[in-house]
Amino acid sequence: MPLSQLLNLFFPSRCPLCFNNSDAFQFSPICSFCWAGIDKYIGPACKICGIPSISEQTSICGECLKTKQPFSRIIYYGLYDSSLKKAIHLLKFRGIKRLAKPLSRLLLELPIPESDLIIPVPLHLKKLREREFNQTALIGSWLSKELNIPIKIDNLFKIKETPPQTMLRRKERLENMKNAFFATGVMNADILLIDDVITSGATVRECSKSLIQKGAKSVTVLALAHSRPTDLKAEVSINPNIPEFSINQDKGSAE
Repeated sequence: MPLSQLLNLFFPSRCPLCFNNSDAFQFSPICSFCWAGIDKYIGPACKICGIPSISEQTSICGECLKTKQPFSRIIYYGLYDSSLKKAIHLLKFRGIKRLAKPLSRLLLELPIPESDLIIPVPLHLKKLREREFNQTALIGSWLSKELNIPIKIDNLFKIKETPPQTMLRRKERLENMKNAFFATGVMNADILLIDDVITSGATVRECSKSLIQKGAKSVTVLALAHSRPTDLKAEVSINPNIPEFSINQDKGSAE
């Protein structure tokens, strides 16, 4: 019997998506059927910021035409919903760290450019103490092993404590993250910046700006998921009567 099945036999769990028994410990509590349902997004999107669009004719969004981005490109695996959303939540908010490995393997399917350093989006020290781990650093560590690119967790810091992004509109998110990061030791380096979820892009934009200001040659953002444009509008109109548990489960784009 494979080790994953043996572990699942002794530590049974139920899939939070289909409610059948989990059958693979590496994905647990998500079952292998639901994990296989995580789809790579291949639809139209801005070739710079990655925001999903409704037209195949639009290769660059209005925002990227209007404003030069500090990053070269945002690359991500899928849209922030269904099994992928649940897997990110389980890693990030439930502390199921074993999911970092299979999630990182999804990213290996993407066209990752040659890079000198892998740098995860950092947490503020207070948030890191509360959560006790940084999910992007876990994902970055697995990618570092597979890609043979060194990971650096002491070259980018979050120096400003910011309120959660979840309940903020896009302009407020951008203002919230302004001057929140400090970079060092990245001169002439091509950086692979790792994040879990892209919503407004405010966090990776400020991180990239800090890295470029300190001499980085380029920054490519690599993320697990990108929210749909409508998701950002929905977040700021959450029904206050929804139980707190449900709201917390939708905080995927918050720090």
